[in-house]
Amino acid sequence: MSTPAKNFPTWAILSLVTNGVLLLAAILLIWRQQGVAAFFGAISPIQFKADTPRQPAPELGLRRKLNYQQWIDILKKEATVAAQKRPPRLTILAGDSLSLWFPPELLPENRKWLNQAISGENTAGLLKRLELFDRTQPETIFVMIGINDLIQGNSNEIILNNQRQIMRYLRRVHPQTQIVMQSILPHGGEQATWEGREKLLAIPNQRIRKLNQQLQHITITEGGKYLDLYPLFVNNQGNLRSELSTDGLHLNPQGYLVWSSALKLYSRMELEAKR
Repeated sequence: MSTPAKNFPTWAILSLVTNGVLLLAAILLIWRQQGVAAFFGAISPIQFKADTPRQPAPELGLRRKLNYQQWIDILKKEATVAAQKRPPRLTILAGDSLSLWFPPELLPENRKWLNQAISGENTAGLLKRLELFDRTQPETIFVMIGINDLIQGNSNEIILNNQRQIMRYLRRVHPQTQIVMQSILPHGGEQATWEGREKLLAIPNQRIRKLNQQLQHITITEGGKYLDLYPLFVNNQGNLRSELSTDGLHLNPQGYLVWSSALKLYSRMELEAKR
């Protein structure tokens, strides 16, 4: 008779170990960069000046006024330039507004970044437009998608099936590329001030956590990497930490610093693994 430990999937053990190391390393890195008070929400003199919980969402200038097709046209042009120039260590961010608003100055400096995110995007929309960057030759593609599906009322089955198709498409078109699926982040719960607050409250963060567990299984099964950001952003109540968010859904500079630290540590761990 086998023990429960022997029945635990090998991929799950490896993933738990990797993400556990990443979580601890991210906390230590943020501690070193910002001070432990910054990580746990207290205001520090060396934090960003605009890191209060209820600051406005990042400004996109004229891009904020673009419709979906105009976004598609711009992203296609940017991907075309990247395909022509073929910059070394090209890395793509694919997803929704969370990726779209990632401050360029906080992205790891040892890569050339191509942001292919659109505000309000869902899994079906991303799946349809993956071909926009078919001709690029990225070293890594980071994907974060799914929260808008939940807001729109899509079922877990639909969300996971689309994410599976996204993984399969990227693996087929970019066989030499490392595909990294990132966990869906929690929302702020009762503390959220986002205009669609009632829609957020209809989505239990427990559902997001369980959805992430299924997403992790799909990602590893399909040959991708899984980056579990969820533990870095959740508070003791299971909600998005208010000090990392503008409105309970989107991130402030402090939130992006946490995400950036995780990306940097992930990059370092992958680089060390290749040596």
